[in-house]
Amino acid sequence: AFRLSYTLMRKRAALPPKGRSCMQPKIFAHRGASRYAPENTLPAFALAAEQGADGVELDVHLTRDDQLVVIHDETLERTTDGTGWVKDCTLAQLQALSAANGMDGFAGVRIPTLRQVLEQLRPTGLLVNIELKTSVIWYAGIEQKTLELVRDLGMADRVIYSSFNHYSIGKVRALDPSARTAYLYADIFCDVEKYAAARGVGGLHPGLWNVKMAEFLHTYLNSGLDVRVWTVNDPDDLRWLLEAGADVITNDPALAVQVRDGLGR
Repeated sequence: AFRLSYTLMRKRAALPPKGRSCMQPKIFAHRGASRYAPENTLPAFALAAEQGADGVELDVHLTRDDQLVVIHDETLERTTDGTGWVKDCTLAQLQALSAANGMDGFAGVRIPTLRQVLEQLRPTGLLVNIELKTSVIWYAGIEQKTLELVRDLGMADRVIYSSFNHYSIGKVRALDPSARTAYLYADIFCDVEKYAAARGVGGLHPGLWNVKMAEFLHTYLNSGLDVRVWTVNDPDDLRWLLEAGADVITNDPALAVQVRDGLGR
């Protein structure tokens, strides 16, 4: 049943919806090229650029001493050799940890600051999707600190702000109405495209399973909003979404680039 519905969805979404640009869909490296290097580290972001990604996706928290750091989880155990909460540690304490995440060949890799990541990415021209990790802990002032850093580095035109905490995105828009924003979501709720457009939010970031239901992908692509689907690693899923005109967020940018380059042949 899944294969049948999948095939039908591919047929329905094969052509760009009316009114959508025919620009090549973009590939975002999820936490960098995280299939090949430890997620959310400088090597992962460097590799994403080398593999031909159009942008990277990363996650931002605040330390105990109010420094912006790039790590996914609110706690340290999964991706580092530390324990406890990011919010309870100073930057110095965090950067004393290994962020190799069990991957060979990455001894000495550390949790980077957002400044370090942006300074590394600035010469590449890549887009940067900054996910504000405010859905478990709403860090006071994180939106303003992030906007100020991006502006100070001259990268405002290359950054997209997203979050599962939609109030946090509202704060971004209140502080800078020109900022590019997107709603992250994992649940199915009614008329998300209308909800976003009514609030001036220009992007939708649904989970892969969301767009495999009903007509949601077609609806989102027809909305005029930017659609970036996470996390897409399977070749068939990549081909289906890229053919349809959706941007993808993937752990494997090298594979996604290969799939995109093969379209239309």
